[in-house]
Amino acid sequence: MNHIKNYAYDHTPLKFDFQQTIERFFVEEIPLYSFTGTGNFLILKIKKTDMSTWKLITVLAKATGLQERDIGYAGLKDKNATTIQYISLPKQAERELNKNLTTEKIEILERTYNKAAIKIGALKGNRFSIILHKISESDAKFFNTTAKMMQSKGIPNYYGYQRFGEDSRSYLQGKEIAHSGKKLKGSKEKLLVSAYQSHLFNKWLGQRVKLSTIIAKDDTKFAAKKLQYPIELVKVLAKQPQFFKLFIGDVMMAYPYGKLIFLKDMTQSAQAFEQKKISPTGLLCGAKTERAKSDAYYLEEPFDDTELSALKGDRRFAWIWPKEVETVYEKEHKRLTLEFSLPKGSYATTFLEEIGKFSLKTH
Repeated sequence: MNHIKNYAYDHTPLKFDFQQTIERFFVEEIPLYSFTGTGNFLILKIKKTDMSTWKLITVLAKATGLQERDIGYAGLKDKNATTIQYISLPKQAERELNKNLTTEKIEILERTYNKAAIKIGALKGNRFSIILHKISESDAKFFNTTAKMMQSKGIPNYYGYQRFGEDSRSYLQGKEIAHSGKKLKGSKEKLLVSAYQSHLFNKWLGQRVKLSTIIAKDDTKFAAKKLQYPIELVKVLAKQPQFFKLFIGDVMMAYPYGKLIFLKDMTQSAQAFEQKKISPTGLLCGAKTERAKSDAYYLEEPFDDTELSALKGDRRFAWIWPKEVETVYEKEHKRLTLEFSLPKGSYATTFLEEIGKFSLKTH
């Protein structure tokens, strides 16, 4: 399978050593709203190491006697990391929790109450701190400049390799399940079908990044020939101030969360996009989701599987802006610590790969 990703930036690749481990990869959820402090739900701010969110929920259900479905969480966090996330439980389970929760891998940092349970996706984003090793001083300087530049210009919002399983091929099983027409059984099948959705999204995004690169780099005539577009269209696209080119009919969304709007006026939208007010979205195909229109639909259609109806589908930002980017370099250890935050559903490894220009998946 082709692992070569289309990167949006063309700087020289950087060398560093990345490993996703509990000592080197930290992530903390940024809740969507502040909790009320009173109500029927206990909110736990939990720090966990070497444990997936699924496992955490199983452990909490065992300790409290609750059903797993009674335990609320906003997002799934990796096992190979130190993560801080928020969990909600019905208030009456608190006594059992205090009595029975004894694992070293879970530390309750804060408790409060809320009027409602935590729902999936109720996140502003995530804050990351990642320690990279074996990076030279000059590369560390360049890394910092590049990361800060991406904070202002943005990056393509690819799904990270973690989405596609150990062998990067789980989406193939997902495709089979999606095409079988059967109702999905359990979270495993859902995960496989959504890996297939994500695969199609990444393919579409890669194609849009590629054509944006051609328009940015080549002269108009040559680009028009290469893309087989009318020269007038290429001229209009080339005028857009930002790297990622927008097309009529693109489904734009208010950034960092908001309503969907179809792109009608290119100049106006390109301006709002450059100001980080809106961002284009890509399709996660499914039964109930908005498709792009006109020119943008023509680009989306090859990556739209209309047979995928087991999931309802969605739109996902194609372009995002990392925030609060800071780096600290320790010369004697050749170690760089990178801190930043990303909107929910975005991958830290995608940002690192865009900077380093190589796949972080350990082969």
